[in-house]
Amino acid sequence: MNKVITSISLSLDGFFEGPEREIDWHFVDEELHQHFNDYLRTMGAFVEGRVTYELMEEFWPDADQDPANAGPMAEFAGIWRGMPKYVYSRTLESVGPGATLLHEVDPDEVRALRDAASGDLVVGGADLLETFRRLDLVDEYRIYVHPVLIGRGRPFFRDAEERQGLRLLEARTFGSGVVLLRYETVRAGGG
Repeated sequence: MNKVITSISLSLDGFFEGPEREIDWHFVDEELHQHFNDYLRTMGAFVEGRVTYELMEEFWPDADQDPANAGPMAEFAGIWRGMPKYVYSRTLESVGPGATLLHEVDPDEVRALRDAASGDLVVGGADLLETFRRLDLVDEYRIYVHPVLIGRGRPFFRDAEERQGLRLLEARTFGSGVVLLRYETVRAGGG
């Protein structure tokens, strides 16, 4: 059965972006970028909020046309273009090629998209992920902890009404010092 997965880079002190929305502290070298490509190409679709979608759409559709973006970066541009995308936004009126615009997160609709996809769905965007988390739609968390303390910024996890159990599936250290912590959600009844 397909899963809903989130993949997020965090500083050691728990921030996903700095106070000015900067992410220049990410340690994404060729090894880590290739890792991202290897698992993202197996996904069934990217599920994104407006901000994430607009940032990705601004750069990736033709990033492989720039000779400076060789190797894993050029490879990801092709993955981005070819991957179906579901974009959740209350303000956008249209989205680009290969994307479907959705206005509200309906749990039954998300489960139907997940089940119909050719692979897992990967959710991007902190606000959208928070909605998915509250609605118990996230099956797996892929947390990439970067070896830096940024001191201030936007924390990834927010206050929750209830505790959520997680089971460690994988821990991996990359040459850059980034550590992947991969967890599955433990639900009542064991799964």
